Amino acid sequence: MAAKIEMDRPRVVILLGPTGTGKSKLAIEWAEELGGEIISADSMQVYRYMDIGTAKPTLDDQKRVRHHLIDLVAPNQPFHAALYRTLGRKTVDQLLQNKKPIWVVGGTGLYIKTLTQGLFSSPKIDPHVRESLKQEAMEKGSNALFERLKKVDPQTAFHLHPNDLFRMIRALEVFDSTGTPVSFYRGQHRFGERPYMTFKIGLEMKRDTLYHRIDERADRMLEKGLLQEVEGLMEMGYGPELKPMQSLGYKQMVQFLLKEIGWDEAVRQMKRDTRHYARRQRTWFKADPEIHWRDESTDRGKMFLEIESFWGGGGPRVC
Repeated sequence: MAAKIEMDRPRVVILLGPTGTGKSKLAIEWAEELGGEIISADSMQVYRYMDIGTAKPTLDDQKRVRHHLIDLVAPNQPFHAALYRTLGRKTVDQLLQNKKPIWVVGGTGLYIKTLTQGLFSSPKIDPHVRESLKQEAMEKGSNALFERLKKVDPQTAFHLHPNDLFRMIRALEVFDSTGTPVSFYRGQHRFGERPYMTFKIGLEMKRDTLYHRIDERADRMLEKGLLQEVEGLMEMGYGPELKPMQSLGYKQMVQFLLKEIGWDEAVRQMKRDTRHYARRQRTWFKADPEIHWRDESTDRGKMFLEIESFWGGGGPRVC
């Protein structure tokens, strides 16, 4: 009986991996060949007016294959994993009703995890603790909080950027309120919802090759007008303090426009930070034993056959 329930769950192919591995291009080609539509799993592509720096699918790409969960909110509007889960599952349901093969494509591991496995309920937090942590951050800086987090919850700290103050405070407020690391609660929950049968393919390549592709992609973004895109955003009133404006590429262009750093330094930091981000993405994904890692340059045919086999040669199964 359990095996039948397992087989009857809707089937979803997930193409993931670090930035620069060619996920989007490959997904479009496969969706054209096998049918279906793409659900983006990218935390930056949800923002309108931010096209070049997020490597958002072009209008031509969207004509070839329909994309979902892009251009959802303005840069000054909040967006988070729980909202992504709600919209993502609604989109999956719609595609299933239309008997469309479903491709989830992106590099935001948390979004993929919440879509396919759910969210854990955070323990009750003392509001005074949160305010105290914010005050501590203002007085001592984010690095002080990060050092404390490494001591009380090294597992969570390992997956966070030292400047990710929002998530640092979230983790510390759980510990300060309960005496237990947030990583423990996540482990207990284990993201236990499993509404879909998934086939996860992770694209990987040699580090030197990936870093070279990242540098080339940064150059292409600049050639396409990333600086002008950021200028336009600032003219529209989207200030440098906004979270999306602090993301890869946008942050460095803002700093250049504000004359905080020179052009060569902005480009250098953009490429460096993107390489660091790719390394963090790989670390996140490598912790998932369900991912089948493949090299697109050598395993393309194998991946295609694996996907056909997963769908039984006749498209996705519908509940």
